[in-house]
Amino acid sequence: MREARFAKLSAFVAVADCGSFTKAAAQLGLSTGSLSHAIRELEESLGVRLLNRTTRSVAPTEAGEKMLTRLRPLFEDIEAAVDEANAFRDKPAGRLRLTVSPPVASFVLAPLLPRFFAQYPEIIIDVSVDPVLTDIVAGRYDAGIRIGRLVARDMIAVRISDPLRLVVAASPDYLARHQRPKTPKDLQAHNCMRLRFPGGTFLPWRFVIDGEIQELEVEGSLIATDPDLLVRAAVDAVGVLYSLWDFAAPLITAGKLIPLLEKWMPPPSDGFFLYYPSKRQKLSSLRVLIDYLRTNFKTGARAIAGTDGQS
Repeated sequence: MREARFAKLSAFVAVADCGSFTKAAAQLGLSTGSLSHAIRELEESLGVRLLNRTTRSVAPTEAGEKMLTRLRPLFEDIEAAVDEANAFRDKPAGRLRLTVSPPVASFVLAPLLPRFFAQYPEIIIDVSVDPVLTDIVAGRYDAGIRIGRLVARDMIAVRISDPLRLVVAASPDYLARHQRPKTPKDLQAHNCMRLRFPGGTFLPWRFVIDGEIQELEVEGSLIATDPDLLVRAAVDAVGVLYSLWDFAAPLITAGKLIPLLEKWMPPPSDGFFLYYPSKRQKLSSLRVLIDYLRTNFKTGARAIAGTDGQS
């Protein structure tokens, strides 16, 4: 009886924090129907409505808010107790919930996870991939990985990459049909493909001009929120690409893309950071992940800068 009540209370906190049955169900590994049924049973057993539901949102009622005020500290204490117990294991164990942008998932985590799991087989990493910057506290994530300038100041942030280097590139076929640009301003006569963030702004094309970093207005026939589409289009001679060096490096090495305007590029800056709220700093599984990423994440992140929806 107690276990069933505890599970339903945990489900209620998850739905309230996520503001969505669908997101909470994914977080808990349940079907939306099962989660909705559990909340309904909890409300019926208490004789009071805890959540107001509409077709667009889910929000706690007054009674639900009061219950959340009491439940959240309790669940945090339970998590802390479990974390402390795990510290006595021979190897760290438990579930880590991360939120990352799509490029981080593809080019940072994917190449490193096989060896990490071989070293720490009892850790489960639950990754949510989202191009939009996520509130890790409200979403009940243990940590996130984003461009450093996007990390909130109240988070503990650990650099896991060197500063990011940018490159302008085009395919040999494209350059065979168009005069190679000699200065950044020459790009105004080229088909410059642009990355648009989920928030609607564009990745700025920045260059060192007259000793200062300046943003250049460019135009082109292709705008996309998917960096992979832009890279493929560049290889297929559609237009000129602006991206991180390490993202384009394999294609440059293969001769499928040619770097342009190298002496005009701004110096490397920012970088990827793993960040987390202070209450998670004693989590042993998080500590070993941080140490692993800092040791194994080679110079330069393999992603398109700024895909978190901001410039």
